[in-house]
Amino acid sequence: MTSRPYLLSASTWREVRETKYQAAVLPWGATEAHNYHLPYATDTVQAERVAARAAEQAWAAGARVVVLPGVPFGVNTTQLDIPLCLNMNPSTQAAVLRDIVASLDGQGIHKLLILNAHGGNDFRQIIRELQPATRVFLSTINWWSCVDTRAYIEQPGDHAGEAETSAMLHLAPEMVRPLEEAGGGRARAWRLRGIREGWAWAPRRWTEVTDDTGIGDPSRATATKGEMYVSAAVDRIAGYLVELAAAKLDDLYE
Repeated sequence: MTSRPYLLSASTWREVRETKYQAAVLPWGATEAHNYHLPYATDTVQAERVAARAAEQAWAAGARVVVLPGVPFGVNTTQLDIPLCLNMNPSTQAAVLRDIVASLDGQGIHKLLILNAHGGNDFRQIIRELQPATRVFLSTINWWSCVDTRAYIEQPGDHAGEAETSAMLHLAPEMVRPLEEAGGGRARAWRLRGIREGWAWAPRRWTEVTDDTGIGDPSRATATKGEMYVSAAVDRIAGYLVELAAAKLDDLYE
C-alpha cells in the first residue's frame, strides 16, 4: 500500500478499491500574485499541504479520510487587472462543487470538508444552496483562521504578510524568494468610515489598495513562526476530521 493512502493523487485503483473511506477533503486555493517573494500558487500549495498533513494525522488516529486533488482557481474578481491572476466566479465554483459532490454521493462517500486557503473564496452560501440537494454532509474550514493567528505571528497581515510568508517558509521554503526582494505590503485605507471600521463591507480594488499586491509586512516572517502556526492549524483540522469521520449523519446534535 502507498505510504500516503490518504492522498487520492498518490493512490492506485487497487488501494482505493480496498479502502472504505469515511470522509473526503477538498483543498481549494487560488492563482494570484503574492507580493514579490511568494508564488502565484501560494494559496493552493497551502491548501494541499495543510490538508495532507491533517489527513495524515487523522489517518493515524483511525479516520479513513481522503484528500482530493486541489482546485487551483479562486474568486479574484477584483484582481483582473493584474496579469495572470485567474478568476473563478462563485457561480462557477458552485457548479464545480456540485459535480464533485454528485460523484462522491454516488460512490457512497457522504462527508466532505472544503479546506479553503483563499480569502476571496466563501463557500458558506454555496453550501446553503447545495446541501438540500445532496446526501453528502458539507462543511468548510478556512485553514489560516481556524486558530488564533496572533498567538504565533506578531503582525499577520491580510495577504503575503508575516503570517502567510511564515507559513510558506515552513511548508514550501523552496518556493519563497529572499525576503529582501519583498515589497513592504503597505495598504491604503478606505475613505469610507464604515468599511474602514469594519461594520460595512465592499470588495477591495487590489491595484488601488497596494502597489506590490501584498497587504501586510512580511519582513518579520520566519520558518519557526510558520511551523508553530501551521502545526496548530493542522492539529485542529485533524481533530475535526477524526470527529467528522466518526459522526453519524442522523445524529449530529447533542
